[in-house]
Amino acid sequence: MEILLAVTIGLLYAAGIFLILRRSMVRLIIGLILLGNGANLLIFLLGRISKGKPPIIPEDSKVFTDLYADPIPQALILTAIVISFGLQAYAIILVKRAYRVTKTDDLEEMITTDEL
Repeated sequence: MEILLAVTIGLLYAAGIFLILRRSMVRLIIGLILLGNGANLLIFLLGRISKGKPPIIPEDSKVFTDLYADPIPQALILTAIVISFGLQAYAIILVKRAYRVTKTDDLEEMITTDEL
């Protein structure tokens, strides 16, 4: 399972970087989304995949001895999802505004500063 996730993360990063290097702004946003999802899966994989109980220590013991699921990667992924959603929403609004002004989504044509 971990090998499959590692390959999936590699494919998401490769596709994301490939799309970011294209000239279209829509592909740039899709590349950012793929990179964000790849980063979330990477954090999830670094936390190790393990089935276990919640990390709650019973009152009668001082140390948790059972197998437990680590909550830190899950909390980091939730934070990363919120941040990437905000970045994606901002990028989509920015692309929409730039398209209205320049009437193109080609980044090479947007470089010129000439008024139309």
